[in-house]
Amino acid sequence: MKPNDVVSELPKTPTNSPSPVDNAQQEQQAGLDFVRQVITEDLAAGRTQKVVTRFPPEPNGYLHIGHVKAICLNFGIAQEYDGLCNLRFDDTNPDAEEQEYVDGIANDVKWLGFEWNGEPRYASSYFDQLHTWAVQLIKQGDAYVDLQSPEEIRINRGNFVEPGKNSPYRDASIEENLARFEKMNNGELAEGEAVLRAKIDMTSPNVHMRDPILYRVLHSEHHQTGDKWKMYPMYDYAHPLSDAIEGITHSLCTLEFQDHRPFYDWVVEKVHSQSVPRQYESSRLNIDYTITSKRKLRKLVEGNYVHGWDDPRMPTVVGMRRRGFTPEGLREFCKRVGVSKTDGIVDVAMLEFCIRQSLENTAARGMAVLNPLKVTLTNLPADLDLSHARHPNVDMGDRIIPLTSEIFIDRKDFEEVPPKGFKRLVPEGEVRLRHAYVIKCDEVIKDANGEVIELKCSIDPETLGKNPEGRKVKGVVHWVSASKGIPAEVRVYDRLFTEAAPDADDDFLANLNPESLTVLQAVIEPALAQAQSEDRFQFEREGYFVADQYDHTADKPVFNRVLDLKDSFKPEKRYSKCTNNNQDKYMSSQFDFVTVHIKPNIHYKGRSISYLIECKDGSKKTLGVILPTEKPLTFETHVTERIEIVSGKCLVRIADQEEMEVYSSGESFTVPANSRFSLQSSEVVDYVCHLE
Repeated sequence: MKPNDVVSELPKTPTNSPSPVDNAQQEQQAGLDFVRQVITEDLAAGRTQKVVTRFPPEPNGYLHIGHVKAICLNFGIAQEYDGLCNLRFDDTNPDAEEQEYVDGIANDVKWLGFEWNGEPRYASSYFDQLHTWAVQLIKQGDAYVDLQSPEEIRINRGNFVEPGKNSPYRDASIEENLARFEKMNNGELAEGEAVLRAKIDMTSPNVHMRDPILYRVLHSEHHQTGDKWKMYPMYDYAHPLSDAIEGITHSLCTLEFQDHRPFYDWVVEKVHSQSVPRQYESSRLNIDYTITSKRKLRKLVEGNYVHGWDDPRMPTVVGMRRRGFTPEGLREFCKRVGVSKTDGIVDVAMLEFCIRQSLENTAARGMAVLNPLKVTLTNLPADLDLSHARHPNVDMGDRIIPLTSEIFIDRKDFEEVPPKGFKRLVPEGEVRLRHAYVIKCDEVIKDANGEVIELKCSIDPETLGKNPEGRKVKGVVHWVSASKGIPAEVRVYDRLFTEAAPDADDDFLANLNPESLTVLQAVIEPALAQAQSEDRFQFEREGYFVADQYDHTADKPVFNRVLDLKDSFKPEKRYSKCTNNNQDKYMSSQFDFVTVHIKPNIHYKGRSISYLIECKDGSKKTLGVILPTEKPLTFETHVTERIEIVSGKCLVRIADQEEMEVYSSGESFTVPANSRFSLQSSEVVDYVCHLE
């Protein structure tokens, strides 16, 4: 049973929590998010002896970027506190589960760089104990078998404005309930004919406490237990009790399970478990230009809008891996996103930044011409084998680059009628071949249609490894030998959607990016053809690329573009609307030399809005989140550039400095590079960023 959209008033901390910490206290703990603060206090007070967490996926699909955050949080917490983290498959729905997903999830966790405690665990391994506890609940008068139809149960459950109605079977005797439950277990009742329900309170303001279903009849074979069972426990019943069986100390989940916490605590208490896990909820990971709904991702796959679950445009772990994203980059991204109790939208540029950072010093360099234009070097005396480092800053050895009389350059590096500021090759102009000579374009050859098909150029023989005398050559172009270069297929991937909120409307397919994949027939330098599957490279002046996990061979190289060298994605400019106290605000700012825009993305469940503050020239950027609420709010981020923020009425705290008060528009505070700061305000603050 999954969370629904019912909203109810619930306490903000777990019932009988060993260490209650309210939101204000959590946010004030410098350097620790609220989860780590709770754990630190539990350990210090002796309430917890050893931290035990778990990553509990349901094996009914492929993991995606949202699961990566959960993996990093649960395994990361265990590592930081010298604890343990279990990998447990909450496999309570055999109709939707497959061994393929079990194996895939385990591979994904390993690829991300984590090791779980012992062998993988399964909720199905605890089915006998869960059945024993269900019988115990019946005998205690805390559970009963309901023979109402599914539709009757749904109607009598009520909603968030109407209380539920008791089932006519609610007050059956313990003996009757035990007999009916035995029939469920023996397969004597048909699917949908009976369920086991907890007996709690049908008038509870929390719909999840209105006699939730514990077991349902299901005559399906299970991938772990075979045909032993004719009924299966519901997720909400099996999950907390599996935590208790495994001795989980801190059960970490996302905010949609907040309304489920009272039942989590109730069922653990009612079975008298010696181990009492506590549930803590934090925000899920939401990224713009990305969808993580399994239903919608399945629609993309089954509709052939993408080439399977591991299509490099998909946000699945297998897709990101095939795209060339690194485990290190994904872990760093999750670290930067952090943990909070407020849902928001993270800009995809932060993810891309972390991936680029992880590749900068790990990806060897090479040259590839994606759109070849033939160049004949008319005075090259003989073929040369040039030796050059595989990386400019990291010792990765050298590679041999053959220079021959016929080479290819990229078509975009030549203009017969150049635009203003063009610094590459033009008729009678000069450029340097990367790692080689300065060349001059002496002749342009065209076909019958007037298209340029070849350039005849001459080299300056005195410029190999040194600058020409008496003149300055500004342009540099990459190249590949025409005779010794290797043909390769290059798949240039871009973002799958054109809209920051692709599923804001019902028809998310209308927001698919028609240019999310371009397949090119390129030519690569010979050293690149020696790549193994999943080897990553920087194609000089082009971007980061990876040898395809499945299709790449030495005889037929196939490379996927991981990312451009810098963010070149330019979505349509628009002003997004955010609402606070029934007032709409539209934000945009422009300055003389650097243009900065503040882009509200999505007003997610009325809780938060995330902003990207970015220079349009792409040179500098900083990311942040503002939470527009009626209560005081805190904006916290790591600033990577020296910035000045002009704001409305607010209170500013900068690490290692005294706090400053900013009262009126036009007043400012300056945050030094690489400093942590927080911004508090009792209202939505318009702010703009000046970069020095």
